[in-house]
Amino acid sequence: MKRTSSQLGFTLIEVILALVLTAMLLGLLSTGVFIVADDWNRNADVLDESLDEALAILQIDRALHGAFPHSFTNEDTLSRQLYFTGEDDYLSWVSAVSPQRTAGLTAWELYSVDDEGVYLTMVPAYSDNPADRLLEVEPLLLFPHYTAEFSYLYQDLDESKVWTDEWEGQELLNLPLAVHIHFIPITDDKQELEILARVRNNEHRSIRPNVAAQAGL
Repeated sequence: MKRTSSQLGFTLIEVILALVLTAMLLGLLSTGVFIVADDWNRNADVLDESLDEALAILQIDRALHGAFPHSFTNEDTLSRQLYFTGEDDYLSWVSAVSPQRTAGLTAWELYSVDDEGVYLTMVPAYSDNPADRLLEVEPLLLFPHYTAEFSYLYQDLDESKVWTDEWEGQELLNLPLAVHIHFIPITDDKQELEILARVRNNEHRSIRPNVAAQAGL
């Protein structure tokens, strides 16, 4: 009996087709990997930015909770005054909380600049008025493309709680009951942020108005 055997193998056309299909699959895989990596990097950047914003919000909230009725002597009237300046677009106060966890008090300053964002300045608070030293420090752009609105809570004569857009500690000789900050984005790719912080140490009972100085005597 004769035994016939067929020769097994690939033709040149089959090899070319296999190489073409392999190249197509590798191209699709590499494109998919590139898209996934690009999305991952983009989402990671957004996550990092969100974490930075959340950390900044937390630090400011803690600093407002720890607001301290820091007093200093007015060189003109020689009276004791309280450092806390609040407007609808500006806030500066002294806090017992420092982001560097350093000992002592820290003066904080927040304000908005149109078409830029919200800036933060911090300096150590000593026994003097920290406003002059805040002017000497370069501010940090904390929230780019945001604007900030501030309001302050106080108790009216009938014991009702009222919000106001202005607070001057040097005149009122106490701190507000709470501070509300509304961070409003000026671009569509960001979301609104808010802080509502209760001020625990809102009174400084050792400071009394200088009646003689106010009367011009």
